Amino acid sequence: MADDGKKRRPINRQDHKTPMPEQAPEARILNYKEVPLGYTPEMAMNEATRCLQCKKAPCRTGCPVDIDIPAALDLIAEGDFAGGYRKMRETNFLPAICGRVCPQEDQCESMCVLGKKNEPVAIGRLERFVADWAMQHEDSEAGAEMPVCKPATGKKVAVIGSGPASLTAASDLVQLGHEVHVFEALHKPGGVLFYGIPEFRLPKATLVKEIDGLAKIGVTFHMNYVVGATETLSELRERFDAVFIGTGAGLPWFLGIPGENLNGVYSSNEFLTRVNLMGAYKFPESDTPVKPGSRVVVVGAGNTAMDSARTAKRLQPEHVTLVYRRSRAEMPARVEEIHHAEEEGIEFKLLHTPVEIFGDEKGNVTSVKLQKMELGEPDASGRRRPLPIEGSEFVVEADCVVVALGNGPNPLLTRVEPELELSRRGTIAVDEETLESSMKGVFAGGDIVTGGATVILAMGAGRQAARSIQRYLTTGSAAF
Repeated sequence: MADDGKKRRPINRQDHKTPMPEQAPEARILNYKEVPLGYTPEMAMNEATRCLQCKKAPCRTGCPVDIDIPAALDLIAEGDFAGGYRKMRETNFLPAICGRVCPQEDQCESMCVLGKKNEPVAIGRLERFVADWAMQHEDSEAGAEMPVCKPATGKKVAVIGSGPASLTAASDLVQLGHEVHVFEALHKPGGVLFYGIPEFRLPKATLVKEIDGLAKIGVTFHMNYVVGATETLSELRERFDAVFIGTGAGLPWFLGIPGENLNGVYSSNEFLTRVNLMGAYKFPESDTPVKPGSRVVVVGAGNTAMDSARTAKRLQPEHVTLVYRRSRAEMPARVEEIHHAEEEGIEFKLLHTPVEIFGDEKGNVTSVKLQKMELGEPDASGRRRPLPIEGSEFVVEADCVVVALGNGPNPLLTRVEPELELSRRGTIAVDEETLESSMKGVFAGGDIVTGGATVILAMGAGRQAARSIQRYLTTGSAAF
């Protein structure tokens, strides 16, 4: 951070992050309200003063959207929350979302110097704080301030999908003066942010406010518009000067075991979409109810598995079990999500895998056969390979099974575009530097390119694509 000549504030030498208040576990499993309650202004200032203001800012190198973290934290430490918010918003239009769902412990916070011996600065909590502060003060000049868009260029860009990659690309492109139209297949914008992340982790009101900010600066949203069915990609390309595809990875993977077609077996996509987007938790009034069940088994150990297990818990079953074929050390979910799931009474059955699902004469799930596993040598992912232990099978009762093993790209858009080159996994093949696809003027980023990844990595791809689209629109080529 540049030396501005002012007297430096004292550094807070505490070893641990400033704790964030939370709903008690016994209370929160009875509602869908947000679990972490956020910092007070005093807490935020106290935590921000832990930042050492490192000149090389290693935390910034860990941020896929390149937020000037030391500068933002310095402003928060001084009590200039509007300034801290503006600094965050310079490169991230969705700070309230990122502050809640991004895996900071693997990104910006993992690079924090304090983390070498103690806990790193709570960058994510501070990002959430200033974003929430701005929303609470939206009637004031500081809270209502919007980015200034450049003069209209006369260029039109179509953005397919409205998840984090698409929203970031749309934000950057509209600020550059282009006319931006977002086409979303569902009836609400937000993509996985809306249908995949539960209310207790990302309140819908917060998400809607951040997306409304895009509409306020000129982005046009078209809902219930399925590109690939309503209109093909080629047809859309003819109407626009450039296209960005950010449709994510919405095709669920299954186990490939007997019994997966029984009633009561859900993909995490279907389960979370019904609950988050369509209000299935309002059983039995909902038009798309989820069978509550008394004993729920969730398969997987990523963030989506934790979301599914914790959502199931709030449907008030007798028991929720999370089954994972590796050990705790290999669980890919955020540490905070694992901790919250354990607090809420979810049983972890580690080093186990389902091998068959059983049902009754009506086709309803009744039980799951599990097999014990042991860890062998590391596989291609770098994690130790789970190996089945012969003769270790046993059966557990279950009337609801949620499979949360990840997702691949939905072929609805791509299967009717022979010109669009795909990878062996079915993802869109793009130039690594420009993110341009094999179709000239068509760019792609996020999970549709990488497969399932994090919100912030998708946002980074959206920003990278927006820069390439800008070059393409101004020079005729996306190449550097």
